[in-house]
Formats: sequence, structure tokens, C-alpha cells
Amino acid sequence: MTAAPTAGGALRAGDPAPDFTLPDTHGTPVHLADLRGEPVLVVFYPFAFSGICTSELCELRDNIEDFETAGVRLLAVSTDAVFSLKAWQEQEGFGFDLLSDFWPHGEVARAFGAFDESSGHALRGSFLLDGDGIVRWAVVNPRGQRRDLDGYREALAEI
Repeated sequence: MTAAPTAGGALRAGDPAPDFTLPDTHGTPVHLADLRGEPVLVVFYPFAFSGICTSELCELRDNIEDFETAGVRLLAVSTDAVFSLKAWQEQEGFGFDLLSDFWPHGEVARAFGAFDESSGHALRGSFLLDGDGIVRWAVVNPRGQRRDLDGYREALAEI
């Protein structure tokens, strides 16, 4: 599979994904290595409650059956605190995990090459991992540019 364009240092198709453990909206640790054996989509986004991020994640929420049918676990990651993510998840009814990369600030986003050092938040980066934790598709969009649902669907069709 050919990877979509990524930012300069971002993981690309064929790269092993770095392992991580991040808290979900209940403070429960989610460990990527525990999900081996199933494909995982890691979606980084800048801020809870912001316009583009809300639009993108609501679109994923409204099309979650595409990911479930493909057997893909969706993990959405930002540098927001757990408490903000919990309030946002309750408000929007997201049925997938929101993970906090708050501290050490942006460490996981940096490891994936999806962190904006100048503003201190995650970029809009998405990484589809196979069951062995290898990146099969990746895209990192510049600030202000939303991701396209069709891109996700094309990637899902190839796993």
C-alpha cells in the first residue's frame, strides 16, 4: 500500500509504530502493545472542542461501522488533559477511545512525527497499523486542513 503524504519526520508505511501507554477519559491506561493482533487507527488531533477537530471526530463517530466492519480499533489522541477529553466525549457521544498525550506533553505525537513544536499541540496525523504494529497508511495534514473520510475508506479497503 502506498502511504499518503506525510510531514517531514512522520512515520510512513512500513515503519514500526512506537509503543505507547496513554490514559483514556476514565484515566485507564491504554497500551498499544496490548492491541497487537488487530489493526489500529491512531488519529492525532490538535484540540478538543475546536471546530475542525469536532467535525472530523464526529464524522468518524458517524461512520464508525466502516472501521468496525474492517476490525479496526480507533484511538483518537490529543495533548488535552483527561478531564477535557471526558467532557468532550460526553458532549459528542464518541464511541471510541480518546487518549490524553498531556504529560509528558506530546511525547507520543512526537514519536509518530505528528507534533507541532512551535504551538505545542498534535498535528492532524492518522496512522493505520496492522496487527503487527506496522504502519500501513499514514497522512499528516498541515494546520487548518481537515482529513478526508474517503482517504480512511481507501486505506481500510486495503487491509
